[in-house]
Amino acid sequence: MNSDSKPALLLIDIQKGLDDIDYYGGHRNNLMAEANAKRILDFWRNQKLPIFHVKHNSTNPNSPLAKGQPGNEFKDIVKPLANETIIEKQVNSAFIGTDLKQQLDKLEIKKVVIVGLTTDHCVSSSTRMAGNLGYDAYLVADGTATFDKVSVDGVKFTAEMIHEVELASLHNEFATVIGTDDLLKII
Repeated sequence: MNSDSKPALLLIDIQKGLDDIDYYGGHRNNLMAEANAKRILDFWRNQKLPIFHVKHNSTNPNSPLAKGQPGNEFKDIVKPLANETIIEKQVNSAFIGTDLKQQLDKLEIKKVVIVGLTTDHCVSSSTRMAGNLGYDAYLVADGTATFDKVSVDGVKFTAEMIHEVELASLHNEFATVIGTDDLLKII
């Protein structure tokens, strides 16, 4: 990342409802994702760089992420400060049905760094759109996580496998996939 560009941090759906492991598949990988997101968030705050907290408001009233449910709230580890921007969405991309692109463009942001939950859903959709919209996107591999999934044929796929396959699909196509330590060295 060269120094002439001011990168924005997008924290995708780091919400309390995603702690309901059973609801989302029974197993989650990368239990350090939130701690790594916090390290990056602290750096962004110290450097006074742009921060966008994205919140998923599920339209499914039974979802832990439904608006009005306790699970809809941001996790305390990355809770937004009063001066930080919150983007609320109802679909899997932070760019659809929101003014995120307009806010980034107004700040002349060309680079975005993405962390959050889950790798193969909202993180992937937002990363793909960021790349398609022309942003230089960096996806932090150890700052995101996902859950086990069962295929339509009943085959169980582990969260670890889903996470790695999704990162491989995104890397060098829609984003640069990078670890927290390496990211903090190049900002």
